[in-house]
Amino acid sequence: MNLGSTTFVCGTGSITIPEEGVKRADDGTIALTPPPPETPMPKRTSLFALLLPLLTGLTLALTGVLPTLAAPATQTTCEQAVIHYHRRSADYEGWGLHVWGATPLEGQVTWQEPLKPAGEDDFGIYWVIPLREGAESVNYIVHKGDTKDPGPDQTLAFADAGCEIYLTQGRADQYPSAEAALEAIAVSLQPAPPPDETHVVIHYRRTAEDYDGFGLHVWGPTPLEGTVTWGSPLPPAGQDEYGIYWVVEVNADADHLNYIVHRGDEKDPGPDQTMNFAETGREIYLIQGSGEQFPDAETARQALLVAGVGDIKNKAQAHWLTRRYIAWPVPYGKKAVFTLFYAPEGGITVTQQGLQGGRQIQLEFVSDNLPQELAAKWPHLSTAVLLKVPDEALEIVPEILKGQIAIQVVAPDGQVLGATGLQIPGVLDDLYANDEPLGIVWEADTPTLRVWAPTAKRVRLILSPSPSADGAETRDMTLDPVTGIWSITGEPSWKGMYYRYEVSVFVRQEGKVLTSQVTDPYSIGLSMNSTWSLIVDLDDPALQPENWAESAPPPLAAPEDIVLYELHIRDFSARDPSVPPELRGTYLAFTLPDSYGVRHLKRLAAAGVTHIHLLPAFDIATIDEDKSTWVPTDFDALAALPPDSDQQQAFVAETRNKDGYNWGYDPYHYNTPEGSYSTNPEGTARILEFRQMVQALHEIGLRVVMDVVYNHTHASGLSEKSVLDKIVPGYYHRLDTNGNIASSTCCANTATEHAMMGKLMRDSVLLWQRAYHVDGFRFDLMGHHMKADMLAVQAALSPTPAPSPSGGGDGVGDSPYLYCEGWDFGEVAHNARGVNATQANMAGTGIGTFNDRLRDAVRGGNPFQPPQVQGFITGLYTAPNAANDLPANSQKAALLDLQDQIRISLAGNLADYPLINAEGNPVTGAQINYNGQPSGYTQDPQENIVYVSAHDNETLFDAIQYKAPRDLPMEERVRMQNLALDLVAYAQGVPFFHAGSEILRSKSLDRDSYDSGDWFNAL
Repeated sequence: MNLGSTTFVCGTGSITIPEEGVKRADDGTIALTPPPPETPMPKRTSLFALLLPLLTGLTLALTGVLPTLAAPATQTTCEQAVIHYHRRSADYEGWGLHVWGATPLEGQVTWQEPLKPAGEDDFGIYWVIPLREGAESVNYIVHKGDTKDPGPDQTLAFADAGCEIYLTQGRADQYPSAEAALEAIAVSLQPAPPPDETHVVIHYRRTAEDYDGFGLHVWGPTPLEGTVTWGSPLPPAGQDEYGIYWVVEVNADADHLNYIVHRGDEKDPGPDQTMNFAETGREIYLIQGSGEQFPDAETARQALLVAGVGDIKNKAQAHWLTRRYIAWPVPYGKKAVFTLFYAPEGGITVTQQGLQGGRQIQLEFVSDNLPQELAAKWPHLSTAVLLKVPDEALEIVPEILKGQIAIQVVAPDGQVLGATGLQIPGVLDDLYANDEPLGIVWEADTPTLRVWAPTAKRVRLILSPSPSADGAETRDMTLDPVTGIWSITGEPSWKGMYYRYEVSVFVRQEGKVLTSQVTDPYSIGLSMNSTWSLIVDLDDPALQPENWAESAPPPLAAPEDIVLYELHIRDFSARDPSVPPELRGTYLAFTLPDSYGVRHLKRLAAAGVTHIHLLPAFDIATIDEDKSTWVPTDFDALAALPPDSDQQQAFVAETRNKDGYNWGYDPYHYNTPEGSYSTNPEGTARILEFRQMVQALHEIGLRVVMDVVYNHTHASGLSEKSVLDKIVPGYYHRLDTNGNIASSTCCANTATEHAMMGKLMRDSVLLWQRAYHVDGFRFDLMGHHMKADMLAVQAALSPTPAPSPSGGGDGVGDSPYLYCEGWDFGEVAHNARGVNATQANMAGTGIGTFNDRLRDAVRGGNPFQPPQVQGFITGLYTAPNAANDLPANSQKAALLDLQDQIRISLAGNLADYPLINAEGNPVTGAQINYNGQPSGYTQDPQENIVYVSAHDNETLFDAIQYKAPRDLPMEERVRMQNLALDLVAYAQGVPFFHAGSEILRSKSLDRDSYDSGDWFNAL
C-alpha cells in the first residue's frame, strides 16, 4: 500500500521521503522500499549502518510518539514481494529465483538466468519482486542450476502469507518472520536415536538440503517388507544437523538390509543398495549421488566436498563410443585439457585437486558436437564434446576396459572443472560384437560352454553333480581375445550336470575387482529356483513328446486370419475340478482332452480362435518354484466374506509372494521354461512338459504365442537374481545421463540397441521357435526397443526352414507372427535414443501393435483417467452415469468423435483410409484426432491389434460396472459386453480377446492382479 510522500520531523529539521519509497507493512509500521532488483544493492546491514544516524535522530526527536497508522485489513494484493532465503551453511553462491505469473519480470527472468538476490542480511539472501497491479500471488522456485530447493513449484499467495516471507533450506513452508523461520529449524532438528539389535539408522544428506518427498524403500530381513512399498516409502524419522534419517526395524537375526533412497521414481544414486552389518555396523551416513556408506557424519561431509569435483563410482557421464572416440556432454572447448585415467585393479580417487592414481592418457579434442555418423547412432549425445584416443594408445584399449577408467577436464589455468566415469557399451560393441553361438554348443555328444565376458579378468566353470556346491569342481575357461568369449569343452559325462560361472570383473560402483558366481544367461535348463544352470541337450529324444519331429502347427492363410486369446497358464486350470490337483496350474493341464478347460478351448477354436497367447512362461524371478513352501488359498474362508467388501483383498494380501502366483513379467532366464508350471521344477521336466503343452494345443487347432519380456530384467548390479550385469557390468542395460540403469519400464531397462543384448533377444526367440515350436511372440513394452532391433528379429525368424528329423533345432514351417505394445515413454520417448518401436514408427513393417484408440473409444476414458468415464458401449450420451456431469450437447459431440475413432479402427486403423467424419468433412484415418495424435497409423490391417481388454487394467465386465448407470439392469450390461466384443471380432485386423471375456470374467475390480492369487485371477 502506498502512503504518498511522508515527512519525518527531527527536532528542528525534517526529512521527506517520496511516495514510491514508503510502504506500510502488515503490522502497520512504515518501511522503506528497497531499490528495484535491476539496481545493484548493498547488503541490508550496510544500508542500516548508513541510516543509523538518521534513525537515532528520529528516535530521540520522536521519543516513541511517531503517529502509528491504523492496522490494515487482510491484504490480498501487493505492489512488490520480498522473499528471504536461509541456508544453514550460508553458501549462497549461484542461487537465484525463478519467477513467473503476476510480475513484469515474467519472460525477462529465465531458468538459465534467474533473478539475482537483491541483497543479503543476517538471515540470508533475499529477492525483491515487482508485481503487476492487482496481483494476488506470484510463483517462484529457488534454485541453483537444475537443483531446486525444495523441489516443486511454489506459490506466494498474498492473502495467506502477506507480501514478505522467509524460507529455509529444504522446506516449502513460508514463515512471516526470520525469528519464526529459525525457530522452526531449531525445533525440527532432533538427533537420531542410537541403533540397537532390532533397529538400524540410515542418515542422508543432500547438497541443497531439498528433502521434501524423499523416502526409503526397504526389503529383506525386516518386518517392514511388504508394508513399505515403492508408492509408499518409509518417511524420514527426523532431521538433525547432518540431514534426514530413517530408523528402520529389522529382524533380530538380520545381517543385512536392502534399501533405495528415492523420491517417486528418482533414485539416489540409482542401483539397489545393501547395508551389510558386519561391514558397516548398524548406522551409516549417505551423501547425495553416491552409493558409498560412511561411518560418521564428518567423513561423509568431507566426501561431499570431494564430490563437487566429480564422482567416478556412481556417475559415468562420459561415453566411450568406439575404440577411438569418447563423447562427454560438457560445456568445455578445445582450450580445456581432457585426460583419461585408468588403473587395472582400481585405486583412482577423487580429491579436491582432481583425480589421483592410475595411469593417464591425454585425449585429443575433436569437436564440440558429434559428426553425423556418430550422432545418428547416439542422438542423445549429438551436442557432446567429441574426444579422440591417440593412435599410440589404441592397442591397449582392450586391457584398459578391464580395469577402472575415469575422465577429467582441466581449465587452461589448471582448475579442475570436472571428473566422471565412462559408459562402455559403445566401445565394447566396436571391439567385440559378434554372432558366435553362446551357451551350450553340442558337437555330437560333447558340450562346449561359451559365455561373452570381454571385460572379465578371469572366468571359471563350477561343475557339480547336483544343484549344490557339494562335490563341485572348478575349471579355468579360455578367452578368445577377438570375440570376448570364454569357453571350455567338456566330456559326454557332463550331460545332466549343474554349473555356474565364476566371474572376476571390475565393478565401477564398487571401485574394485569382484568375483561373483552366476548362472548362464543362455541357460536352457535350470535347477529349482534357478540357482544353478543345467547341461542339457534339447535334441535329446527323452525331452521330446512322441511324434515331436512331425508336429506342425495348424494351417494359417494370412496374418489377418489370426484371432488371439490371451491366457495365463495357472489361471487356466487352477480351479478346474476336472483336472487332477497335481496338474492344476501346470503345462500338462493343456494336455487333458476332456477337461473343462480344454473342451472350452476346442469350442473357441471351432468358433475361429487361432492362437493362444500365453502370459510369460520363461523362467520367472518372482515365483518360488518350491511348491512345498506355497501357502494354499483358503477359498471357503474367502467365499464366506461379504461380496461387497474389501476384506478379500486384505485376506489375499497375507499370502502375496507366498502362494506361487505371479503374472511373470519379471524375467530371470530368457531361454528356459518356468519351473513352477511343471510337475517337477528340478531337472528337465519343464522342458518336456512345455513341449507337450504346445503339441496338445496344435492338435486341437490352436497355435501358441509366447509373451516375451526383453525390455528389462528383474534385477541388476550385485543383487541375488542379477545375471547379465554380474558378467559384463554396465553393458546389457540402458543407462541414464549419470550412468545409472534406467528403470522407466518398472525395473532394470535393457538396451537391445547394444549389439550383444540385441543378439540375446534374437537368439532367444529363435530358440523358442525352433526348439519349442512357438508360433508367435508378443513383445512387452516394445517401444523400449529400437525399430531396427525388431526388424532384425523379424528377419531372423523369416523365412524359417521346415522341421528337422531330430525335432530339436531347425524349427517349424512358417514365420511367427509378431505383435507388441508400442507405447512411447521413458528415456527412449520421441526417438531420443534412436527410432524406437512405437505404434507410428512400426507402420509398414507387418508387426502388430495394440490399438488403444478402439479400446478407449469403446470402453471410455483411458487407464489414467477415473474409471467412471464413459464411452461408446458404456452409456456416453445415451445413458449417462451419475459421475458424468457434461451437458448433453458436449456428450453427443464427444460420442461422435469416439465413433470416428471406432470407424477407422474397424477399417484396419489405416492412416490413409478415407472417410467422412462426424462433422461431414472428408478426412483420412491419420486426420482423426486421438488425444493429439493420429487415430489411424497403420499401413496394413495385420498391424492393427484390436482389443478392449487384456490381463492388466479392469476386465471388460468390471469396467462396465464402473461406467454404466447404477440402475442399469444386468441384461443391458451383458449387451454392452457383447457389443464391445462384436466390435473387436468384426474389425479388420487381428482381434485380441482376454481369456474369460466371453463368459463375463470379473476380477472384482482388481485392475492390477499380477500377484493377487487364484481367488481374483482363476477362470
